[in-house]
Amino acid sequence: MLHITLPDHSQRQYPGPVTVAEVAASIGTGLAKAALAGKVDGTTVDTSYLIDKDSVLAIITAKDADGLDVIRHSTAHLLAHAVKELFPDAQVTIGPVIENGFFYDFSYKRPFTPEDLVAIEKRMTELAAKDEPVTRRVLPRDEAVAHFKNMGEYYKAEIIASIPAGEDVSLYREGNFEDLCRGPHVPSTGKLKFFKLMKLAGAYWRGDHRNEMLQRIYGTAWATKDDLQQYLSQLEEAEKRDHRRLGKELDLFHIDDHAPGLVFWHPKGWTLWQGVEQYMRRVYQDNGYQEVKGPQVIDKTLWEKTGHWDKYRDNMFTTESEKREYALKPMNCPGHILIFKQGIKSYRDLPLRYGEFGQCHRNEPTGGLHGIMRVRGFTQDDGHIFCTEDQILPECVDFTTLLQKVYTDFGFKNIIYKVATRPQARIGSDESWDKAEAALIESLRQSGCEYEIAPGDGAFYGPKLEYTLKDAIGRQWQCGTIQVDFSMPERLDAEYVGEDGARHRPVMLHRAIVGSLERFIGILIEEHAGALPTWLAPVQVSVLNITDSQADYAREVAKTLQNQGLRVNLDLRNEKITYKIREHSMQKLPFIVVVGDKEKAATAVAVRARGNKDLGVMPLEAFSQLVASSVAQKA
Repeated sequence: MLHITLPDHSQRQYPGPVTVAEVAASIGTGLAKAALAGKVDGTTVDTSYLIDKDSVLAIITAKDADGLDVIRHSTAHLLAHAVKELFPDAQVTIGPVIENGFFYDFSYKRPFTPEDLVAIEKRMTELAAKDEPVTRRVLPRDEAVAHFKNMGEYYKAEIIASIPAGEDVSLYREGNFEDLCRGPHVPSTGKLKFFKLMKLAGAYWRGDHRNEMLQRIYGTAWATKDDLQQYLSQLEEAEKRDHRRLGKELDLFHIDDHAPGLVFWHPKGWTLWQGVEQYMRRVYQDNGYQEVKGPQVIDKTLWEKTGHWDKYRDNMFTTESEKREYALKPMNCPGHILIFKQGIKSYRDLPLRYGEFGQCHRNEPTGGLHGIMRVRGFTQDDGHIFCTEDQILPECVDFTTLLQKVYTDFGFKNIIYKVATRPQARIGSDESWDKAEAALIESLRQSGCEYEIAPGDGAFYGPKLEYTLKDAIGRQWQCGTIQVDFSMPERLDAEYVGEDGARHRPVMLHRAIVGSLERFIGILIEEHAGALPTWLAPVQVSVLNITDSQADYAREVAKTLQNQGLRVNLDLRNEKITYKIREHSMQKLPFIVVVGDKEKAATAVAVRARGNKDLGVMPLEAFSQLVASSVAQKA
């Protein structure tokens, strides 16, 4: 008898080998119809997979994360099928699953058009409606190469030829279309119902610019109609919130081809920057950090000692002077160790907390740059804590509490916590990794935080906690981090004198709350759709006069508010007041005040709050208190 153990630990017996589909059918008709794949002893397989020994089995449906991956993978093949039917001369290359969807690259004699995209999606819908079975077969490598060459699919033949000789490859067929794939796939095309093709792009074959430029078609696929619609609505909302568009409309910054990946901050944008930086500077001061500043250019030998040269050399900008090679720093940590090493440190000095708004440079590929979210030059709210092993846990607990307050002040209440554990390529002993990982996990437990484990995602020198923000439309942004490092102090010979009079190595905690200020400001712009809270808004109040006869009073109002520390714009232009109100409203300002003869006579202002809210006429002093309260509450 064959024994199958299900996720609820119940067992089913079968007289002989049985497929995943047959097990699902034996459990119930509903499950049989819903089954997309199976997970046998931890490996995801097709429903046609034959189980011939005692195994643990989970039936995968569209409700499972693995099921969604199977849907997306299968929809990529459906896309290729549709393209081959409409454009028989097109050659298919690769079509992987990506976040929220899939893409497929094609070689074709002319560029695809938006109209082609509509036609391809229509044909995909028709093919799905046929509910054709998706079947798998296996061929020896060389036979598969010949098979695809005979079909005229030379890219596929090249992919298969790169597989070691003697290995078998799997092919999947639906209707008259057959494709190379490891699988698994849905049992039939009828399972693919909720998809949409999104855009066209170019991509070099195998990512090499020396190769042919292929045409990439991106698509998205979901388990339900509601999920698809929700995602499309999120994309539409994200487009409205795009920090690049808002940065231009609100005159905050621009990116120029003369300095790719670097930001030109305009006066309003730099005011926003300073709001974030000065807030974080107060956080440093209020929580025992000493602010330091390290050099931008450091000799290559330091990066070799720390291990960064081996790991990050390709992403470092280098220069030379007097036959010495230097690198622009990609991170601040080695510089902080050099500062720590100046003078003798005692156990009484620990924990010693350094903070720096350190400007770093990384040579990111041009294709990866994205507004101010992904740049080549950035500034981190970088901090390093030098402590004893016994201090790791309390320092991590305190850091999580501090980070939660900062994120709340910026308007983020939803934080996801992850523990990134040791990668395969790492430095340091297993014993030190054990201690570091245990301290991080225990710190989250003591903080009352639910967390996920991200196996192998730690830095090469130590594990880390990752703090991910969830924004107003459900997107996730990984910003804060704290990392435990036993290795770098060892490599750079950092020491302190212990209570026993002997010399000891400090533990180094790498920590950041907002991370890159450029990226965090981009996130803030998108989170608030450009309508930044009063305390962060580059302009908090615009003062508008109706006619020239109120110009002097408008100046007095603006001066009074400025003297109270508010950021004020004064508009005395000879334009209709409705035009001026509309124009300033487009700038998403927290408050607009209008002064006419009545307001002048009463030493008052007519107030409009963001969102076209008319707050009526109020004394200037009352309005000042209103704005001050909004700033203080970080509302």
